[in-house]
Amino acid sequence: MPPRRLIIWCPDWPVVAAARVAELGPLVPAAVFAANRVVACSETARGSGVRRGMRRREAQGRCPELVVCEHDPARDTRLFEPVVAAVEELVPGVEIVRPGLVAVPARGPARYFGSEEAVAERVVDQLDAQVGIECQIGIADGMFAAILAARRNKLVAPGRSREFLAPLSIEEIDQLADQLAGQRAAQQAELVDLLRRLGIRTLGEFAALSPSDVSTRFGRAALVVHRAAGGREERPIRRRQPPPDLVVAEELDPPVDRVDKAAFVAKILADQLHDRLGELGLACTRLGISARTEHGEELHRVWRCAEPLTPAATADRVRWQLDGWLHGRSGRQRPTAGVSVLSLRPEEVVGAGGLQLDLLNAATGEADARAGRAFARVQGMLGPEAVLTGVLGGGRDLRDQVRFVPWGDERRPELPADRPWPGRLPSPSPSVVPDSPWPAAVFDGEGRPVGVTERHRLTAVPCRVEVAGGRSRAVSGWAGPWPVTERWWVELLAGGAGHTAPAAQVPPREAVRVQVALEPEPEPADGDADAGEVALLLVHEGASWWVQGAYR
Repeated sequence: MPPRRLIIWCPDWPVVAAARVAELGPLVPAAVFAANRVVACSETARGSGVRRGMRRREAQGRCPELVVCEHDPARDTRLFEPVVAAVEELVPGVEIVRPGLVAVPARGPARYFGSEEAVAERVVDQLDAQVGIECQIGIADGMFAAILAARRNKLVAPGRSREFLAPLSIEEIDQLADQLAGQRAAQQAELVDLLRRLGIRTLGEFAALSPSDVSTRFGRAALVVHRAAGGREERPIRRRQPPPDLVVAEELDPPVDRVDKAAFVAKILADQLHDRLGELGLACTRLGISARTEHGEELHRVWRCAEPLTPAATADRVRWQLDGWLHGRSGRQRPTAGVSVLSLRPEEVVGAGGLQLDLLNAATGEADARAGRAFARVQGMLGPEAVLTGVLGGGRDLRDQVRFVPWGDERRPELPADRPWPGRLPSPSPSVVPDSPWPAAVFDGEGRPVGVTERHRLTAVPCRVEVAGGRSRAVSGWAGPWPVTERWWVELLAGGAGHTAPAAQVPPREAVRVQVALEPEPEPADGDADAGEVALLLVHEGASWWVQGAYR
């Protein structure tokens, strides 16, 4: 049976922290956004229809007076530090799962205060009196069950966690995804969608599957969810004890009292720690951060992670924790001097096989996360359409194969890419595809325009191409023509009985494509962006020639 856990959950903590910084009232609708999607929202915003994961445009459409706040983990940690300190005064062994959620072993405090119910009451009173924060308490066997119990403000009896989890929706797996990042969180969302399509609706139904079947069908990462759904620990109980020489420390001379000064040291320590772990084939899942001030004050905090930490993720947690110690505390809780010694200790380690890093970049995913935060800031200043990302899809035309969507929106292609698409242009694709095709004219050796016959044949050999009515280049070679006829059946359906305008809204299309190689210019004009192009993809459509792409 997994150990009993006591979870203290502060609902909607990111938006609570953002509202405190912005000095918003409790009734002001507010939401925190990351990558253009809602991370957390206030109760007032939920009353207007705003939901977690919703796009910003849709959220503002449902609640026009919504206050938009940027996701800031450092701010959330800094303001959450007084909450953790207040809990630590009452019960020992506090572990931060994420800002807004802390875990405590339940067995010791229950014996000291007489019962688990008494512990829960004392914690609620403590936070209300010292910090003025509302919280919910959950106690159960195992971390996952305790988190879900906290969301329901419930104490689950010993040995009843599996029974408690069984009827809950499979979408509760998202509570595990909250502790993951980047690609792993996306994999959890895909797993939930796949399980629902397979008819698995509850955690109990998923837990009833055999571990071997889960691993074979859904992959190794799904075993973590499977263990949690069955009321067991996310990771196997038998873990390795960290060797004592894995502690890394650095003396800060002079002592620092600013987070930006300590950030560089935090990165060095994180790299040293992971170098030592890598030599032993280990990865850290619970990180202990300790600091000693110039006046001898000792500070210590443990961060629990659902997945093994990378060096960059370790450095982030150290920086957030220092920010919480130096600026998040108040009164007698705040250190009276700068930090003189900073040390890191892996409280719990697993085999390095649990950490899947990129072959060439050990900090895989972190660069993407930083880029995502930067893109979200640009969108906040210039609007959602200021940052676009390309999505490859299907289709025969180059313009159909790439769709640009705002950063943070669902990356869904306009046309499915897994169809055969007969008549599609083979590889390689043009390196330059203009937003709108360039008008062109094709001439033969006598200077006469080249056209296309009804049987999709060229009327003459192309010898010269004139692009955009200006520059003219000689043709050194050509290939084609390749006719493309799409939706030819629309006119037949529209003319038949019982078939009307809906099918005719998308008209048929008939075009002929030709590839031409151009002779290089002896001295390209300065500033001519197309001077280096050596081949063009020409399309004859609507009795005119167009340049649809260029090969460099």
